[in-house]
Amino acid sequence: MENNIDKNAEEILSKLPSAIPPYKLLKLEQKPPKHWAAGVPAVMHSLDQLVLNASVLRGGRALFSMNQFDGFDCPSCAWPDPDDERSRLGEYCENGAKALAEEATSRKVDAEFFSKNSVYELSKLSDYEISQFGRITEPMYIPKGGTHYQPISWDEAFKKIAEKLNSLDSPNEAIFYTSGRTSNEATWVYQLFAREFGTNNFPDCSNMCHETSGYALLRSIGIGKGTVKLEDFYDTDLIIIMGQNPGTNSPRMLSALEKGKRNGAKIMAINPLPEAGLMGFRNPQQVRALFGEPFKLCDLYLPVKINGDISLLKALMKLVLEEETKNPGKVIDRKFIEEKTTGFDELVEDLKQYDINALAAESGISLQQLQEAAHMIATNKRIIVCWGMGITQQHNGVEMIHDIVSLLLMRGSIGVQGGGVCPVRGHSNVQGNRTLLINHHPTKEQLDKLQEHYGFNPPRDHGLDVVSAIHAMHEKKVKFMFCMGGNFLSAAPDTTYTANALRNLEMSVSVSIKPNRGHLIHGQEALILPVISRSEKDIVNGELQHVSTENSMGVIEWSRGVLDPLSEHLINETHVACRMAKAVLGNRSVVDWDKYINSYDAVRDDIEQCIPGFDDYNKRVVQKGGFYLPNGPRDGHFSSENDPNKATFFITPMTDNRLADDEFLMGTTRTHDQFNTVVYGLNDRYRGIFNERRVIMMNQNDIDKAGFKAGDKVDLFNYDDGIERIAPLFIIVAYPIPEKSTMTYFPETNVLVSVNNVVKGANMPASKYVRIKIKKHTPEIFKKVDQTLVVAYRADHA
Repeated sequence: MENNIDKNAEEILSKLPSAIPPYKLLKLEQKPPKHWAAGVPAVMHSLDQLVLNASVLRGGRALFSMNQFDGFDCPSCAWPDPDDERSRLGEYCENGAKALAEEATSRKVDAEFFSKNSVYELSKLSDYEISQFGRITEPMYIPKGGTHYQPISWDEAFKKIAEKLNSLDSPNEAIFYTSGRTSNEATWVYQLFAREFGTNNFPDCSNMCHETSGYALLRSIGIGKGTVKLEDFYDTDLIIIMGQNPGTNSPRMLSALEKGKRNGAKIMAINPLPEAGLMGFRNPQQVRALFGEPFKLCDLYLPVKINGDISLLKALMKLVLEEETKNPGKVIDRKFIEEKTTGFDELVEDLKQYDINALAAESGISLQQLQEAAHMIATNKRIIVCWGMGITQQHNGVEMIHDIVSLLLMRGSIGVQGGGVCPVRGHSNVQGNRTLLINHHPTKEQLDKLQEHYGFNPPRDHGLDVVSAIHAMHEKKVKFMFCMGGNFLSAAPDTTYTANALRNLEMSVSVSIKPNRGHLIHGQEALILPVISRSEKDIVNGELQHVSTENSMGVIEWSRGVLDPLSEHLINETHVACRMAKAVLGNRSVVDWDKYINSYDAVRDDIEQCIPGFDDYNKRVVQKGGFYLPNGPRDGHFSSENDPNKATFFITPMTDNRLADDEFLMGTTRTHDQFNTVVYGLNDRYRGIFNERRVIMMNQNDIDKAGFKAGDKVDLFNYDDGIERIAPLFIIVAYPIPEKSTMTYFPETNVLVSVNNVVKGANMPASKYVRIKIKKHTPEIFKKVDQTLVVAYRADHA
């Protein structure tokens, strides 16, 4: 490698903005992990964020309108709001308050800020530091070879986009990325423009989080989303939570778990880490709960190894079948299986080959615990299984979900009240994006409907997802990227490889409300287009508008901001997409974009004509609580890859997880002071880790065997594809995690996730299944890391 480095490599590197936050350690403080979530600390930290972000007046006012019937949808997670009454004390959680505080801030990032701070200088800051500057208040542009962003008018920005897009040799040289916060209305016009332009290149955040869920569920039960309603949690027998941390990622879920538990449900938690939100809860909406003993949530906790889930699920299915043998006709729902499913006998035959003791060992769970779990499943009919990215981001995540479905189908627990599947979506409208055709592989029926309604023939070839888009940019097959929200660089895998891919673009465009590292790693030309936030008033022609979103359980509900926009130069995302369409397509467009600009009702009217389930959209969306979209499996109507009228029991293979003595499996996770790639602070309060993010959680036995001790500084290595990937300077933290399993925070260790380490079938990054080696830290490692970066940049910058 060193022989390929130019003699001026150091000079080249010194002028390149860093794709990776600076390698600097703070002063780690560790306390015992918490065994309960929420309570007074959550309330106090919510208020702290308003103060820290200079948003006490703006944010405080908006806080009590968030998730209310006449307010706006939380910009954080997609957990549904109660259908009946909502607490006037607030229908928000700590992370929702943090998200609101950051977007309701009074701090402004304007032209003067960018004139004083070059892209290179900003890249020296941590992601947390970058996020603290405030809201971007006007469109910004950096020309080819430029060092600073400079102001640009909206008209001129759209003109530059049009010139670039219309100069491409093919529409497929452009990609249109979408973040989950984009409203239904903006989503519709955005995808409509790109398809009229001529491409299905729609990589989106689903490609990095729940693509696995959609892919697996569509093929096994006939719909790519969950089948339960929120009230099912209140009237169920058993809730199983797999690979999910509700206390941090969807805290309002804790209220539903508490209500279900008080109504008699049992709760089983399956996760490598004993997360506080799986164990106990102090409900911040109940004064007595704030100061009393935490309410116990989990009845059985199974600390599964990383990627031990497939062994665990097979063991549970075997043991449930044994329970049926002991109690014939009382465990397996034969009638349901015969009428609604296919493949059961083949699955039973396949399970016979596995030894139950071997499965227990491979899962990391004792046989006694597995038997206890199987008994809970066998004696409870109404079962909900929830999961998060701890399942979807493993390389065999599709197969894990097929096994989850099979376990539920055995009991006849899908399509019944209080039973079903519940993939807990992350961002607030990521499901709505997919429903409204942000999809790189749309169906023929969907495209036919667009053609019938609008009169143009949309492209029929499948487009690029996130992973394939990164490869295409790297190979210079894609020249233009438009990001409707999000921070693509920090969310994507293989940070150095992705950064190089982004640098190959001729133009990159980011629709954003705040600065992030994705603005610093850009194409030859780059634009930042600032928009109003979810909490701000969207006024068109003097009238206050509303938009809509879809939550984790398929409810479409309106959202209307209450704050005045922070700057007169901000516009809404719907107008961004429409004005871009007008600039790019001009008179050749068959769509009346001005109609959409002037009326969101008009957007919804056309959605109603093209997407099933949106009948009377404009009337129903403003009704209290909104409306549910159709869900066949929820009503007991199934289809699958193997049968158009039945669900399928899939037979899934095992994975060889054997590791060398010096190898470990690593999963990436977020801290409690974080939502997706946005870092709100430097603490992980529930896990007892404070003032530091560059940590690796390890089992004490592993630490001892490797000759380390807690507090040691180490470097992390991955060797997938024969390429050495390095994440330097981490601190070992002893933590209750299964042996040979480790956990780190993203995006700091995304650099170790190979772009080729993907979930089979879903083609999304397998960030929860990374083979690593851990070595004592040496200062010399920084030279090696820098050289790796220079070699990667050499072709374009030498």
